[in-house]
Amino acid sequence: MAKAAPHGSNVPPKVIVKKVYIEGHGGHHGGAWKVAYADFVTAMMAFFLLLWLLGATTEKQRKGLADYFAPTLMDSKKLGIGGSGPLGGESIMSNNKTGPKAAASVIASMGMPTKQVQGGPEVGMGQKGSLRSSPAARAEDAKNFARLRQQIMQRMAASADLARLAKHVRFVPTEAGLRIDLVDDADYSMFALGTTMLDPRASELIAMIAGSIRETANPIMIRGHTDAVPYGDPRAMNNWMLATGRAEATRRRLALGGIPESRFERIEGVADREPIIVKDPGDPRNRRVAITLLYRKGVFGQ
Repeated sequence: MAKAAPHGSNVPPKVIVKKVYIEGHGGHHGGAWKVAYADFVTAMMAFFLLLWLLGATTEKQRKGLADYFAPTLMDSKKLGIGGSGPLGGESIMSNNKTGPKAAASVIASMGMPTKQVQGGPEVGMGQKGSLRSSPAARAEDAKNFARLRQQIMQRMAASADLARLAKHVRFVPTEAGLRIDLVDDADYSMFALGTTMLDPRASELIAMIAGSIRETANPIMIRGHTDAVPYGDPRAMNNWMLATGRAEATRRRLALGGIPESRFERIEGVADREPIIVKDPGDPRNRRVAITLLYRKGVFGQ
């Protein structure tokens, strides 16, 4: 900006230079969000493109797209077959995952037998590669189960407190082994009503059972059962939780009786799904804990 010189003077005008500095706030940094936003927009574009393809294409076209992007096990073009992807030539929208026709895909054809094979009398239960008990081991376990049953009954009869619980104990031979049911009735419950707390006499009974089965080598399965009487608020407590909790409480009592942890094969609760009194699911006799001594497994390859 030039200012006029004083009148009658040869003094040159003064020049005043005014510099204005504009500070940038974050203009040169803080751009990471732009990269993230660009990735988000790209992903959304791909997502909507996928939705459009699913809606705008036919089932046959979707099969082609699925087969194109899927990895193949062999060169389908040379072999003259299709559908070699993991979906068997089908799209993800199809209910048929192995191809529209029999042996239409490589995976399906690989899994189909080339000739009719007739199985023997023990299909899937042969001696080689089987984990089933050998006949000798199974017969030995059956004898031990009979002896164990007799021993438990004698011990219950020798105790005044346990003798009162004799009618609540049932021995049931099953395909899996020997099941010992501890059953409630209208006059007595093994657990405090609606809880996983063992009655003192029931705790003593389970301790006696632990002492009887401690020397055996059979795996143990424990299953809890309840009646069908519902809870007021099933979100806070329900029969599934109660059945499982009672099975676990039984396992803990057996462990305190000397049963090693490695022998417990399965602990589960089935709520009221397997009632004894089928016509009356609310019958108290449906409340029980089943302790099953399983047959010993064979050794793979022997």
